[in-house]
Amino acid sequence: MTLKKDPDWWRGAVIYQIYPRSFQDSNGDGIGDLPGITQRLDHVAALGADAIWISPFFRSPMKDFGYDVSDYCDVDPMFGTLADFDALVARAHDLGLRVMIDLVLSHTSDLHPWFAESRRSRQGPKSDWYVWADPKPDGTPPTNWLSIFGGSAWQWDARREQYYLHNFLTSQPDLNFHNPEVQEALLDATRFWLERGVDGFRLDTINFYFHDRYLRDNPALPPEDRNDRTAPKVNPYNHQMHLFDKSRPENLEFLQKFRAVLAPYGAAAVGEVGDSERGLQIMAEYTSGGDKVQMCYPFELLQPARVTAAELKTTFDQLAAEAPDAWPCWSYSNHDTVRHITRWGLDDRAVRCYLMLLLALRGSVCLYQGEELGLPEAEIAFEELQDPYGIEFWPEFKGRDGARTPMVWQTDNAQGGFSSAAKCWLPVTAPHLALSVAAQAGRAESLLEYYRAALAFRRAHPLLAGGEMSPVTAEGDVASFLRQGEGRLFCAFNLGPAEARVAVPPGNWRALAQDLGGAAPEGGSAMLPGWGFVILGEG
Repeated sequence: MTLKKDPDWWRGAVIYQIYPRSFQDSNGDGIGDLPGITQRLDHVAALGADAIWISPFFRSPMKDFGYDVSDYCDVDPMFGTLADFDALVARAHDLGLRVMIDLVLSHTSDLHPWFAESRRSRQGPKSDWYVWADPKPDGTPPTNWLSIFGGSAWQWDARREQYYLHNFLTSQPDLNFHNPEVQEALLDATRFWLERGVDGFRLDTINFYFHDRYLRDNPALPPEDRNDRTAPKVNPYNHQMHLFDKSRPENLEFLQKFRAVLAPYGAAAVGEVGDSERGLQIMAEYTSGGDKVQMCYPFELLQPARVTAAELKTTFDQLAAEAPDAWPCWSYSNHDTVRHITRWGLDDRAVRCYLMLLLALRGSVCLYQGEELGLPEAEIAFEELQDPYGIEFWPEFKGRDGARTPMVWQTDNAQGGFSSAAKCWLPVTAPHLALSVAAQAGRAESLLEYYRAALAFRRAHPLLAGGEMSPVTAEGDVASFLRQGEGRLFCAFNLGPAEARVAVPPGNWRALAQDLGGAAPEGGSAMLPGWGFVILGEG
């Protein structure tokens, strides 16, 4: 199958996130790899996704499991080879799937050759490729900036007798985007993957690229304004207004350069906006004007508390006020969050309702591997943890391993069909085995088949993917809105356990999605059971 050249392919696309360590192991070492992904792409195509996003597979010492890159233009041997990547892209395109990969541009591994050269001397050719600063007169770090992974964002380096900036692990030094040579080197790495046929990029921590060149301290954030959308509650990172360590205005010019690199290839980018204070505003800035990134990945639906009708209305009202032209990419789960089934305490009916809501919202959609199976967060013992974030804040925060355990393909296999190894990098848990692809495929009542039918429904109704969206109305637990363009769809979702009635706008409506559990109108209203929904088409 040849994919059509379509520069707007991303608009309304359903993107399936693959965490490569945990999708499929092809060589029996207990770790997933690129040939394993290729082997399982039929599953993604059958699900009805439009694209895949693959988390990092570049060369890396794996201190942060690939988000610490030591070579932007090669595959880590753990995952395979460049030839394996090329085969993956070819197979995905044959199946009609676009391929997006995760670019981690804000920082590298401390084992990257660039950093090795930068830390060698204050006068070397790459001496200012990273963010270096002298200590304060008392020897303490130059600013009060904090690392998301705990402690100061500055690490002392005895070679240069200076501190270097790291917004994450100490082994992840931040690149100095104020240096044009750094920008060009990263744009060259982007071109390398575009030439290999990728269709787009997920940009990790897109708002962390630039720091304040004057190294001003962040002000304190009042306790009443703190939340745990960017970092767990126990992390002091939440105690600051992050005005100077990230989200700097210089980023807009770089994103314009980045978009210019994408344009000849018809490629797209979605940026992860890691900011709990003004994420929608940043999304508006980064997607404005048609010359920056196409989409951003806000955290509003990734929050710890279950999204209510009132909160959905607030989010979309803010979006309309601050970013009316922005194109969001919505998601409930990813490799950094507790799986939403566990996080929100959802039963099977609620899972289905929230899926239909996600597919009905204006924007694109990211689904995380295993959510189509209804996988809960896995319980991982402390001695089995791999995630340095969880190890640092245990037990109040258990880290990200519970969302990163291997995909389960078979029930009658100790490793779920993921690997032939006796022990995998993270354990396959018993509750997951019972929910395998093999156990659900072909069973009409299964969640997997429901996901397949729901994605087919979205594809059959283009208004859901590309139509305009009216303001959200929230009455009690019921959120409702119109999707409109060439025709109209009325969508209402009961985000609560009690039965509720919703008024239907005037018009000649017909019930849709009844085979997915959607309600039918009764005169000028529709009765929605707990966790029920209605989608109506006009005419």
